[in-house]
Amino acid sequence: MADLIKIEISDLLLKQVRDPRIGLVTITGVKVTDDLRTARVFFVELGKDQCSEEVQAGLGKAAGFMRRELGRRLRLRCVPELLFAYDPSFAYGNRIERLISEIHREEEAHVPED
Repeated sequence: MADLIKIEISDLLLKQVRDPRIGLVTITGVKVTDDLRTARVFFVELGKDQCSEEVQAGLGKAAGFMRRELGRRLRLRCVPELLFAYDPSFAYGNRIERLISEIHREEEAHVPED
């Protein structure tokens, strides 16, 4: 169910949600509670290591529309409430990558030439 919700929300954001605050948002995952009442939707804003308040507000504002569309598209009797949460794993990965690159540059600078 989580994968279906992820696919449909991604499609809705791409094709139907017209809020300019949500322009560069990517859905990274969805976790649905066992009773299917709540779906936590994880997202990142492309090119940024932190989530802006505007993006969070835009997603919150569009949640009702997306929930309604999910019910229509997936034909669910009980459509889960959508809670949007920023996914910090991408920012963490970017930080690790920067640190590794910095270490490589320092090692190359200290390598004696023959």
